Formats: sequence, structure tokens, C-alpha cells
Amino acid sequence: MATAVSILPAQQLATLEEAYRKAVSRKRLKAALATALFCAALVVAAFGAEVNLRTLFTYFGNFISYFDRILTLDSGARVWTDPAEWFWGWQKWLRMLGETILISYVGTLTGAVFAFALNFFAAQNTSPGPWLRFTVRRLLEFARTVPGIVFALIFVIAFGLGPMAGVLAIAIHSTGALGKLFAEIVENADMKPVEGIRSTGASWLSCMRFAVLPQVSAGYASYALLRFEINVREASVMGFVGAGGIGQELVVAIRKFYYSDVSAILVTIIVTVFIIDISTGWLRGRLFGKETRR
Repeated sequence: MATAVSILPAQQLATLEEAYRKAVSRKRLKAALATALFCAALVVAAFGAEVNLRTLFTYFGNFISYFDRILTLDSGARVWTDPAEWFWGWQKWLRMLGETILISYVGTLTGAVFAFALNFFAAQNTSPGPWLRFTVRRLLEFARTVPGIVFALIFVIAFGLGPMAGVLAIAIHSTGALGKLFAEIVENADMKPVEGIRSTGASWLSCMRFAVLPQVSAGYASYALLRFEINVREASVMGFVGAGGIGQELVVAIRKFYYSDVSAILVTIIVTVFIIDISTGWLRGRLFGKETRR
């Protein structure tokens, strides 16, 4: 079957082509201006942060040589040539790594419980009042803005060295981070079921329980698992200030220049984080579908 193709008059076609060229030129000009502004901001930030490329390239060899040292045993051989000597303290390191995982687990679970209790008050569509929402949001901002290692240092001073300081620090920081994420999930929930339940005279608590919670529970669990992955790394660093876990052993190895021990502990931490990342991703996929994997 023949198809008719309409051809515009030359003058009208030229006008359309000119308009198209101007639109493309404006778009390219905006892109060029945005790129120039980004580069200018980057240069200003580099000067403000005292980023010196000469210093970077001058001392870059020290960075490379340190990695060379941590990959060398006391005998002078490479670490992978004698795994038994490299991981001589694997039993102690695994025990401390288990402590790190437990710190992360308890801290994450505690933070998730508090975040669950507060997020309904922080969400715009479910908070009973604006002043309550404002107060809870500022509280969550404070909890997640202060670095976890700062909380850990404060709790170490207050309660002494050990895992308790790490658990409390992770719990507070997780409350702030998960509270914001949970509140954003609630704000995207469909409010029509809430209106339906509210029309029957149900209380605010009943509306949250029967109308909102069934919509957001999967997202809560997914973000909590994701936060657990992050907190394992956080707990490893908190050991630097004496908050328990494998970080304490790592900082001792660094300070005493036990180079091969540094690399062995780092490999242990990295492999553990990989395993947890893969495991929690698989679990989120099995529980909530493949789209929840990140």
C-alpha cells in the first residue's frame, strides 16, 4: 500500500530548521556554562581545601612504598608465598571480627527500632502536628550529622574501652540515617487507605498500623539490611578509638609497624564486607524482589 509523505513548503521548513538550530545552540550554551561553572567551583574548592598537586606527585612514591611494605613478610618474601605466616593470627582476628559484626548487628537493630518509632512523626503526611515534626526531624538530623566515630569517642570516655561504646555510637547514627529514609518511604505511601480507615473513626495509631505499615514494611527491612552492611565498615573504623572490634587490632598493627599484619587484617575485613554485601543483597532479592538489590 502506498504511503503519502507530506512535504512542507521550503520557507516553512527553513523556519523550523532555524528554530531547531537556535534551540540546539541554547542547549549547548547552557551545557558549556554549567561545565565552566562546575570547573570554577572545583578549582575554588581545591584551593580552599589546600589540594596541592605538586605535593601529591612528590610524595606519591611513599604511598606506593607503604603498600609494598604491607605486602612483604618479615623474611622479605611476598605475603602470598606463605599464607600461614601471613595469617598467623587468624583465630584472634576472626574472634575480633565476630565482635565487630555483633556490634554492627546490635547497633543496627537498636537504631532501626528507634527509627521505626520516630519516622511516623517525621513524615509530613503522617505527623500529628508541625511542631512535633520539626522537633523529630531536627533530632534525626543531629543523630546522623555527627560522625559515628565522634559518638564512639564520647562513649569511650564515658563508659570506657569496649564494644558498648561502639554499639551506642552505631545505634544513634543508625537512628538518624534510618529515620530519614523510613520517613521518606512513608511520605511516598498512598494515603487513600488512611482516609478510608480514618472515616470509620479509627485512631491515628490504628491508621498507621493498618493503612501505612503494610505499604512500607518491605522498604523498612530493605533499608535496615543495607544499613547493616554500612555499619560493619563503621564498626571496623570505630575500633581506632577503642570502641571494640577488629579496628583495635588494626590500629595497633599500624602504630607498631607490623606491616604484614596490616594487610592480613585489611584482607579479612574486605572479604567479610564482600560476603555480607552479597548475602544481604541476595536476602533482599528473595524477600522483596530483585528490584530491591542495590
